[in-house]
Amino acid sequence: MLDIAEELNRWVEQGRDFAVATVVAVGGSAPRQPGAALAVDSEGTAIGSVSGGCVEGAVYELCRQALEDGETVQERFGYSDDDAFAVGLTCGGIIDILVTPVPVGSPGREVFAAALAAASRGEAAAVARIAEGPAELKGRAVLVRGDGGDGGNGGNGGFEGGLGGHPELDRTVAEEARAMLDAGRTGVLEIGADGRLCGEPLKVLVESSVPPPRMIVFGAIDFASALVRIGKFLGYRVTLCDARPVFATKQRFPEADEIVVDWPHRYLETTEVDGRTVLCVLTHDAKFDVPLLQLALRLPVAYVGAMGSRRTHEDRNRRLRDVGVTELELARLRSPIGLDLGARSPEETALSIAAEIVANRRGGSGAALTGGHIPIHPDTSDAVVGRIGSVA
Repeated sequence: MLDIAEELNRWVEQGRDFAVATVVAVGGSAPRQPGAALAVDSEGTAIGSVSGGCVEGAVYELCRQALEDGETVQERFGYSDDDAFAVGLTCGGIIDILVTPVPVGSPGREVFAAALAAASRGEAAAVARIAEGPAELKGRAVLVRGDGGDGGNGGNGGFEGGLGGHPELDRTVAEEARAMLDAGRTGVLEIGADGRLCGEPLKVLVESSVPPPRMIVFGAIDFASALVRIGKFLGYRVTLCDARPVFATKQRFPEADEIVVDWPHRYLETTEVDGRTVLCVLTHDAKFDVPLLQLALRLPVAYVGAMGSRRTHEDRNRRLRDVGVTELELARLRSPIGLDLGARSPEETALSIAAEIVANRRGGSGAALTGGHIPIHPDTSDAVVGRIGSVA
């Protein structure tokens, strides 16, 4: 649901009734991951996607029905080729869909609205709701925020809303949702109905929305312009940094979220990075590269890549060793940057770099899928990310 937060937040502000279908779990080669959503309003307008097209029509009808009868339902779609017109996933996967009506005045509407508003502003937030359990607990939600706040409500341990069951259930779900938010994860928890070892097990869907990861591109060159564009396309918040004010301008890099005129290593020393940040060093000049990479390779970031020929790479590595960079640290450096696509133009080179970043992020090999025997999508059939209150 939070993956279409901006559109849904507008619906909330306009006072529309809607139902939202959310992917709870997938198995095999399913096209969308948990958290992907499709929403339908009372006029029949649809936004989002849960399957890339395979079962959208059937899910659309489930949303319309949920709006009519007010019932939260869960449906499983699998592979079917017995009938050419049967509803199913042609890719051979399995997908579980949770459909929740969210009309004006419904029990969870206020919490959903707060979660959508936070996510649409780019704030970290996680919303939890019952996927499997007693009907009276469905349709409600718990919201936790990245800043630890409770939306000004106070007195409830730093969360908003409730699931309508045992108070301990709300507290435990909020704690687990906060842990998943900290990790940027979306998935399903199994938990006892009272939040402890007793009671009927419930399945709780937790959706996390975190601010976009950062991409910092060093070097205001034509290749950087193409990389900034593709970085934005991939959902990064992109910063362009160069020490030369004549080149680092908004006119040359209109798609960049931020343009910084400073020595690259000095900027990197002061800016905030995390485990999702990617650093792309395109300066191709030892006086910039060496102090920058000396720092970058010691930071807890996701990716560090540097442009240059193989001769440049060897010379740069020698210079880095001379200033104390270890072999273990050097092993983190992706250089020459990018995958071997035979790229020539700035746009092709940017695609090569982006492909390596995606492969590094998702654990891909970078090999061609044609003729291969590895799954296109990793099997995530074990969708339960944690079990609280279950007895082995």
